[in-house]
Amino acid sequence: MRLIETEADLAEGAAHLARVEPRFGHALALTGPLPLRRRPQGFAALLDALVSQQLSVAAADAIWARMQAAGLTAPAPLRDAPEMSLAACGLSRQKIGYVRALAAAELDFEALAGLPEEDVVTELTRIRGIGRWTAEIYVMFALGRADAFAAGDLALQESARLLLGLSARPREPELRELASPWAPWRGVAARLLWAYYRVAKEREGTR
Repeated sequence: MRLIETEADLAEGAAHLARVEPRFGHALALTGPLPLRRRPQGFAALLDALVSQQLSVAAADAIWARMQAAGLTAPAPLRDAPEMSLAACGLSRQKIGYVRALAAAELDFEALAGLPEEDVVTELTRIRGIGRWTAEIYVMFALGRADAFAAGDLALQESARLLLGLSARPREPELRELASPWAPWRGVAARLLWAYYRVAKEREGTR
């Protein structure tokens, strides 16, 4: 299975994308080198993705920093922490329920790392509060799968609209179809679209 582990992997993927879709070459000229966006696999990376759901990058950064400062990024502390401590970090009541469900799930992250992408998504979305977007962000950033693509991400959808000159922002099924020719480097396409979003909108589209 192809992984994104180095800047050379990103460069190989970007060159492929520019060949199959010249507008990616235009985007790359504006964005410069792409970030790896790799995170160590495991509980903290998945928790980070869960915390980031439906939040701006700035809000997610602030909450995550408070959780780190409070020592609330591992299963045992999350299970034991009173609700007021989690709320003080900025988590909503609903999201407190989600992070506690994750803390109780006792996932085998080593086993997950060896599964095909769709099987990882299936396993993760069995946990309350984890949808396909969160699972795919984990697959992309923590497992480094080169062809993973979080088509439900709003910033990716908007960036694709801008770059491809679409009349409307594509919904998740439409973006998945649009991204099909970008295989086997859809994970690089996502990084490039996020980087293009930053240039076009002057703000970050993902953490």
